[in-house]
Amino acid sequence: MEQPIISFKNVNKEYILYKNDRERFRALFLKPKNPKINKALKDVSFDIYSGESIGIIGDNCAGKSTILKMITGVAHPDSGEIVVNGKVAALLELTAGFSMEMTGRENIYLKGYILGLEDEYIRTIEERIIDFAQLGDYIDQPVRTYSSGMRMRLGFAINVNIEPDILVVDEALSVGDATFKKKCKAKIAEIIKSGVTVLYVSHNQAGVKELCHRAIFMKKGELIFDGDVNEAYKIYEESKTKK
Repeated sequence: MEQPIISFKNVNKEYILYKNDRERFRALFLKPKNPKINKALKDVSFDIYSGESIGIIGDNCAGKSTILKMITGVAHPDSGEIVVNGKVAALLELTAGFSMEMTGRENIYLKGYILGLEDEYIRTIEERIIDFAQLGDYIDQPVRTYSSGMRMRLGFAINVNIEPDILVVDEALSVGDATFKKKCKAKIAEIIKSGVTVLYVSHNQAGVKELCHRAIFMKKGELIFDGDVNEAYKIYEESKTKK
């Protein structure tokens, strides 16, 4: 029997909500009294198999981003079990891990090391990343001289060209001009077609239906529905009309 590439079993996650930065700083030394708790995930379970394209849908604060952060290892559950089998590329915080003083080319290697890649492999994909990012001579300039858009383009180029087993995409990203955005969308579609497992978070119903065959509908930290993407949106829309 095929083993899932991603598995969540009874996963729970809570965050303490602070009124301001002062309260957050105080909590480093003193346990807050009667803190306000946000239950980001409540007993969430699902399995995802190799080659699936899954849309994660729901309103803001539904738990979508928390799921993605756990898959990428940025966040960890308070209870429950998460298993991820494979190399993960995340189109979330694209510039995370960059050194501002290193050049774009040097940051390709730095980011590769963070992802656990070897020198020999990074060399084989280096020019592919540079061609995709379209930064010209800036590739050999310090990243601190880049605009925010240029840094995001480099981050995107690295993540989509490392040949991941799992690609995590947050559609809220803004990567360059309209032409480059079209190129990014085409690359994601190409990756899906190649059989890579994709998790796609978006408020764009047409985009999710175009790229995904299955959807997980989250609401206030709970998994409401997991199945056919059209049925998921039907239940999602119906939930909006209920008080």
